Formats: sequence, structure tokens, C-alpha cells
Amino acid sequence: MRTNPTSARIDESNIDESKIDESKSDKGRVVVSWTGGKDGCLACYRAISEGFEVSHLLNFREIQRRGSHDISPDLVYVQSEALGIPLIHKDFVSYEQEFKTVVRNLMDSGEKIDGAVFGHIGTHEKLVDRICGDLGLELIMPLWQSNSEQIINDLINSGFEVILLSVKADLLGKEWLGRKIDENFIRDLKNHNPSIDPCGENGEFHTFVTDSPLFKNKIKVIESEMVLRGSYWFLEISKFEVEKK
Repeated sequence: MRTNPTSARIDESNIDESKIDESKSDKGRVVVSWTGGKDGCLACYRAISEGFEVSHLLNFREIQRRGSHDISPDLVYVQSEALGIPLIHKDFVSYEQEFKTVVRNLMDSGEKIDGAVFGHIGTHEKLVDRICGDLGLELIMPLWQSNSEQIINDLINSGFEVILLSVKADLLGKEWLGRKIDENFIRDLKNHNPSIDPCGENGEFHTFVTDSPLFKNKIKVIESEMVLRGSYWFLEISKFEVEKK
């Protein structure tokens, strides 16, 4: 079963942050596919607002090659701490198999898992549908087929702070690295290249969330380096601070 919670702007006053730690929830316990970027974080936010309890964040990194959306495990762990939700980080050869193994291990250890949340907007539907079908989980995709500009506006209006962590070199120069997604972001993207999807849905860029309505701490980048790897510029963060909110 696929669930697509409302894509309308979420009023953060409607979110009960204690849902993260409660043993009971209205709709069940779920895991969230987590890369550290905006889509997974917004999907998590919307799922919680809809009454799901998030038991774990699941973060996977490919062993054989460095992907354009890879983020240092240290950074995703600090996001986990800011949320107060445990994170499981695993390297993988097959994302599908590793995801299934992690969830089955959780279940075998006594965890009650009812569903899985993914931040996909328009790709990988068959993959996640198969994963959840094999595991007997409800597939929850809060952003599925949403308008990219609306997603960006929802992020801004809901109080997310997001920066660009990697950009495709032939579309966006390294000067875009570290750029915040703010009220001028869509306009500036269109002025630069109108073919670029505002959410980077075609791999134009990838992001890192430094703050969200559910974070107890804010992440501040202190030192970083711009590095070209393959066809992408990356912002390699070497030092950061955590600020209490």
C-alpha cells in the first residue's frame, strides 16, 4: 500500500515533537530512508506530522563508487542526534538487499516496523515498491509527484535550512556550493539555467539539511573545501559546530 500524505504546506504548530519518542503513534512505526538531504528530511517531517512514529533513520553508502549525494557519516549522525532518532549507517553493494537486511535485522531484534518512508519525487518507484512489498511494509512517499517549486517553498516556509553540497559541474559552477535554499533560490536557478529542476530531481545538485523544525540542534559549517570529482563539484566539510536551539 502506498501512502502519500498531503503535499500542502505543513504548519509546524501541528507537529507534536514528542511523537519521535513515544512508544505509540496513530499510524504505526516506520523507518526513513535518509541521505542527509532535503527530500528525505521533508518526507520524515511530513510523515511525523501525519501521525507516524519514526523508529530509525537508514543511511546507505555505495562501496564501489562515491555517489554524487554521498555525505560524510559524521554529518548524518549529527543530524540524527539533532532529531533524537537513531541512525543506522551501512555500506552497500546492492541498496535493495542491504535495506531489506537492515529492516529484517531490526524486526528480528524485536522492533515493530510497519512502514518505510522515502523522499522520492518522481523516480525509483518500482524499486521502493518492491522493497516494501517483500518486507510486508507500507510504502510512504510524502513527496511523490509533488511540484518541485512547491516543495522548495514548503521547505522555506516551514523553517528548513538547506545548503547545496554537490553540483553537476557542467550545469552549476562551484560558486553554488554552500548556497542556501532561500526565497531567491528558484529565481536565481531560472536565471542561471531554466532547464534545471528546482529540486535537482535530475541529479543537477544534492543538498544537506543544517536545520529543520524538528531539529533540537542547528549545524553550522566552519571549514570546507571545494573538490571536483568526476562530473560533480563537492563541498567537503572538514569542520562543523552544533548549536543548541
